[in-house]
Amino acid sequence: MNLETFIVQAKMHSCAGNGRKSLSYRPCSHDLQYQNGDYTYLDSYFGGRDFLGQEVVYYRHNPIWAMNYYGRIIKPDLLTPAEAASIIKTALTELYQEERFLGGFKCHHIWGLYIDTNAGSYEGFTGYEWIEVQGVKAYELHYHGGIIRHE
Repeated sequence: MNLETFIVQAKMHSCAGNGRKSLSYRPCSHDLQYQNGDYTYLDSYFGGRDFLGQEVVYYRHNPIWAMNYYGRIIKPDLLTPAEAASIIKTALTELYQEERFLGGFKCHHIWGLYIDTNAGSYEGFTGYEWIEVQGVKAYELHYHGGIIRHE
């Protein structure tokens, strides 16, 4: 299995797939973990309505890839955290079923429209996702990441 395939698989089996929560590695963090063969994935984040986190992929216990993200509800009168989570989980499940996590994506949902834009490849990328409710941006998340080199 290559790294990009593992990343998609790990994302599908963790947050988008109601993944198994692991013990918190840092005080008050929410941690999700997935493993397949020599690869291990850890998604660790803080917060709820507004949140900040990091995903790391390890190969034989060495970090080789990471992504940082910050997301927030910007219109709580239009979108609850539970509704945002439902939209994101539905959209990301559809995206990961296409065996990818980059390349842009749109998904219509009962509460609104999920949109993701990004540039780059899994080796180095930046991205921005948001949810529109009644044509108004109600949630946003910025993310970036890529390969980690130990040279």
